[in-house]
Amino acid sequence: MTRAVVVTGAGGVGKTTVSAALGVSAARAGQRTLVLTVDPARRLTTALGIAITNDPQPHPDEPNLWAAMLDAESSWQEVVRRHADPDVAERLVDNEFFAAATSHFPASQSYAAAEEAATYLDARAWDLIIVDTPPAAGGIDFFRAPAQMTDLVGGRLLRWLTGARLPGRRFIFNRTAKPMLRLADQVLGSHLLERIAEFFMDLRTTYDGVSKRARQIERYMRKATTLIVTTTDPAPLQEAVKFFKALPEVASPPAGVIFNRSLPVGWIGAEAGDNDPVLVNNLERWGAEAHRQRVARREMGERHDTPIATIAWQPQPPTDLDSLEALIRGAESLPKLW
Repeated sequence: MTRAVVVTGAGGVGKTTVSAALGVSAARAGQRTLVLTVDPARRLTTALGIAITNDPQPHPDEPNLWAAMLDAESSWQEVVRRHADPDVAERLVDNEFFAAATSHFPASQSYAAAEEAATYLDARAWDLIIVDTPPAAGGIDFFRAPAQMTDLVGGRLLRWLTGARLPGRRFIFNRTAKPMLRLADQVLGSHLLERIAEFFMDLRTTYDGVSKRARQIERYMRKATTLIVTTTDPAPLQEAVKFFKALPEVASPPAGVIFNRSLPVGWIGAEAGDNDPVLVNNLERWGAEAHRQRVARREMGERHDTPIATIAWQPQPPTDLDSLEALIRGAESLPKLW
């Protein structure tokens, strides 16, 4: 069985960097590891030393490491081709509303990412797959997306727009509704209404496949090891707390919360050993911040009864595989993942 580690959290907390660092560490520990990431920053791509594309790419210098980028539009093309008849799938992909629906709605992006991850889990080509989730809603949307997409393609609104699930409804649509929409479009001077109706009608045909796949994805996600990455800044902390509130319905209990960019506790109460007032003042302020961070971590662990790990603040971001691995090697209380 391929194991999955899902790294979630708010945007801007270093979640993608932590995911890559975990991948490098796992690969060097002998695990055949695939890192699935979302739009990695250029400096992270440089640090990994590999061109990250939509297809898993092996690292030339790390025989156990692969990386791929989760691309919502490309993933959704695969989704519709998997769950719709070939002619319907191509019509959906060519519809201008397809790109809008797959690029601009967080739930559709998260579902595409989840289905892509499930596809690689099915392949069983790796020992470990590390998923860097899209940051929408602090990562919660990634877990909710399968149910949300099932509701979308089979929900009341789409049923109202496309009619009952009766044999021949495409024929009825072509003979009745479509001519009226075409007439309305002539008045409007465009093909807008007809194209919208076509899109919804074709999307509806994916319901059986999407709903079945969604249930399988949910099973995968409940078996996955979940890590929440955050900092002690108020906004990311609030997103982490939201995850715990939504937890019972979306995922298994997290293996731990990783506080990234943590200041050393040794700075708390440290003395400058110098009478320079500027140095003394700076050390007091940094010591006070380190104390605040320690209190926030302790409160999070106690309130949610969850293990707390820390990754130290770095003066420079990782620039290569060794510095990525060093992030994990220097982490404190990180749960054992492999």
